[in-house]
Amino acid sequence: MSLINPADSIERQNEKLLQIAQSLMRRVEQKNEQSGFAYQQFERAALLETEVRERTLDLERALDLLQESNTRLEIANDETEKARSNLTEAIETINEGFALFEEKDGLVLSNSRFCRDLVDIEGQLVRGLQFDQYVKLISESNMLGLPKGQTAAEWAAQRMARHRDDHVVFNVKLKWDRWLQVSEHRTSRGGTVILQTDVTTIIRRERQERDKIRGKQAEILQATLDHLNQGVCIFDNSQTLVGWNSRMNGLFKAAPNAAVLGMEFSVLLERLKDELTFGPGFGVEDLREWANSKCGRTPILFEITRDTRQTYSVFAQEMPDRGLVISFTDVTAERAAARTLFEMNELLEQRVDDRTRELEMALAEAERANASKSRFVAAASHDLLQPLSAAKLFVSSLSDQTDPEDTQNILDKAEMALSSVEQFIAALLDISKLDSGKAVFDVRPLRLSGIFVPLRNELMPLAQQKGIDLTIMECGLTVESDPGYLRRIVQNLLTNAIRYTDSGRVLVGVRRTDTAARIEVWDTGRGIAHEDQQTIFKEFERLSPDNSDTGLGLGLSIVERACKGLDHPLSLWSEPGVGSCFALNVPIHVGDTDTSTPARGRPTLRHGTLEDQLLLLVEDNLQLAHAITIMIESFGGTVIHAQNAEEALVILGEIQLIPDAMLIDYQLGAGQNGIEFLQGVNARYGPVPAVIISAERTKVLRDACKNLGVQLLPKPVEKDRLKRMLLDMLKTDVG
Repeated sequence: MSLINPADSIERQNEKLLQIAQSLMRRVEQKNEQSGFAYQQFERAALLETEVRERTLDLERALDLLQESNTRLEIANDETEKARSNLTEAIETINEGFALFEEKDGLVLSNSRFCRDLVDIEGQLVRGLQFDQYVKLISESNMLGLPKGQTAAEWAAQRMARHRDDHVVFNVKLKWDRWLQVSEHRTSRGGTVILQTDVTTIIRRERQERDKIRGKQAEILQATLDHLNQGVCIFDNSQTLVGWNSRMNGLFKAAPNAAVLGMEFSVLLERLKDELTFGPGFGVEDLREWANSKCGRTPILFEITRDTRQTYSVFAQEMPDRGLVISFTDVTAERAAARTLFEMNELLEQRVDDRTRELEMALAEAERANASKSRFVAAASHDLLQPLSAAKLFVSSLSDQTDPEDTQNILDKAEMALSSVEQFIAALLDISKLDSGKAVFDVRPLRLSGIFVPLRNELMPLAQQKGIDLTIMECGLTVESDPGYLRRIVQNLLTNAIRYTDSGRVLVGVRRTDTAARIEVWDTGRGIAHEDQQTIFKEFERLSPDNSDTGLGLGLSIVERACKGLDHPLSLWSEPGVGSCFALNVPIHVGDTDTSTPARGRPTLRHGTLEDQLLLLVEDNLQLAHAITIMIESFGGTVIHAQNAEEALVILGEIQLIPDAMLIDYQLGAGQNGIEFLQGVNARYGPVPAVIISAERTKVLRDACKNLGVQLLPKPVEKDRLKRMLLDMLKTDVG
């Protein structure tokens, strides 16, 4: 049994022990008898005093520790209160409403802006409030604008469902057209942070902008409907008339007008049914049943007649919101024409049968006559050739024996005339054979050099006489064709090129594809207008009949017929004032491995020149384009000029050639520049060497040219710099 109560304070325990010691000492002093017992009591008191002293020291140390702990606790409480105060002040400074719920969904703290607009529940948002109670308070608030048809309990259930997500953002409508955006986020410890932002101004502004856009769209839609040549009626999902176009105003007697806006479809149909007659298989009840269908309506097409004079094709279909749109197209003229055609068809069928029999007999007669004509022309040409050839020989022999100069001139002219007659009849004979299908083609392997070399020797004097540079590129390819007709084709094309080229050059070369050799005859002559490019292949057609050196007008006719008979596709590219290119594709002999032609069919450059190089110039300034063309031609190159990107693409497509290089103006107009045009050409035809010409000296343009791997030539264009660029780009010696 303890002498003191451990529940007492240290001071109280010391006080009790002192009182006990004093009491014991008095008792010892008062009792003289039983000295041995008194001594024992004294000794016990001394021991108790020692124990009390030791216990007192222990209690003092415990008291010191307790005071130190209390001091630290007070400091921690002060820091906690300070942190809480700082946090409260911090969340008060933000513009949004803020609330923090602990992981057990109890409200920890919130700022004054939280639910400030819900004045009837603002005072009930106290610390410890559970989240579901908070949602219930909001759902029952008089300031909440519940969606139409939704109860407070349904709103609360929907809100609690969103509480399951870690992050959610949604808008809440309040009364008086106010809106809050609620952002709810889960913390790392399972708590919930809610931010409330007033977005009334934003939503009202968006609504205004949306109304403006909707108004503009309505105006555009109405203008579009009024532009149609059909009458159009629009009904909403309750089958109420909400719009129509101006064509409806004169379509029917009971047409829609401003007084019937909002009229139901069934009422309008009742008003119109007396003046309408439906076609067979579809009546007014079918239309009403279709409109009242609860499931998806499929589009329908039917015809109606008004007053037996006007016929309309009616098309009705459902809109995405289950509204209706119905269009009326006046097909009166078409139906009348169809009836007339049907009546005429029956009459014409009989006449066609009669005329067919007559035409069959006439066709047979014409075929016989045509065969007779072809035989006659062939026979006459053959019979005329012999005496004319003999006459030419006699005149030639007579000219050797005649000395007087006048007589010699007359005989020379006679010989020339007889030669022309011989050429003319020979051409007629060729055309006759080709037209009648009697031409015999001896198709066999032949080397193109066997055709090109003799033609070069034969026509070079004629070209030199006119001051024209004639170049026929060497080619060792072996092709499949008729030697005589292929030589005649190339000869006629070359002769025409020299005849219609007043200055410049004529170039013949071959481009090899996978299976064909493309023989091309280029010239820098007068060119052929687009509308004349089909006419020149007709017999006796000459574009310059006043020119004494235009030939007989049969050469290209023979070329076209021979290419068709040999199945050598013939093509033409030409531009007035620039020149022309006639090309034909001849099959390559299987097994031919000729590699004598340079890459892409282009000849190798001579030292320091652009000879035999084809360049495409894209420049909208005609004076600058003309100057650059003259410069390049002085270097030996050939220039094809296009004024814009579109024309350049058309030219590349027509000539079916990839130029050796391109000179492109940066500013091409129509929203396109030279960089974009070159990127399109490279994507379509592969990389083509190019120079961009521009007066701009910006870093952006220089970087774009560098990235594309092309050179930039500044304006004004310097002749020597242009030449060095082209020679370097085409990998030739500058010299």
